[in-house]
Amino acid sequence: MSVLTFQEKATDLYTDEELVHLFIHTQHNTYFEEIYQRYADKVYRKCLSFTKDPARAEDFTHDIFLKLILKLGTFKESARFSTWLYSITYNYCMDQLRIYKKRSEVYADEELEIPDDTNLDVAFEEQDVEAKRLTNALDHLQTEEKSILLMKYQDGLSIREIAGVFRITESAAKMRLLRSREKLRTRYLETIVFWGLLFAKLLELLKYTK
Repeated sequence: MSVLTFQEKATDLYTDEELVHLFIHTQHNTYFEEIYQRYADKVYRKCLSFTKDPARAEDFTHDIFLKLILKLGTFKESARFSTWLYSITYNYCMDQLRIYKKRSEVYADEELEIPDDTNLDVAFEEQDVEAKRLTNALDHLQTEEKSILLMKYQDGLSIREIAGVFRITESAAKMRLLRSREKLRTRYLETIVFWGLLFAKLLELLKYTK
């Protein structure tokens, strides 16, 4: 594809893939700046879900976009740019978590922070009450279990991309996804049963207080 095939227009009218192509071939910062404007906040929020620390999330975001500049030449247009960028984001965040985990094994007083996604209501398109139950269930999963579910169902990463993030085979990624999904389902159902029993108990108590 030649740069000349693109009609001159405002940068916000180009697709993500067109912007990548134009930046690679022209090195004009305006194209990368448009990509940054579109995705900086989304990447930041994903980083924040891992760190729970705004300052660290900003550092992560800055590092990810620096990595992005270096990796844009490897982008294959057969994939969606957003999915590719989110894969890079998860890779970086997971690498940082591994580093923190190793440090925590050396220094007992250092705690590994667990990601807490703030957009689960939107990601899973549930009603408020159901979304809270789902969020509660997710909070009881391990870090990598939460991450693999969010990669698949929030960001639409493929099994191959997920396998790349975790540095495992595709069959292993499928198995982890299956186990994480089953664990979430079990925990979610347990939450429903708990609240159902609690509600029934309250009704019983109310009946005897009349």
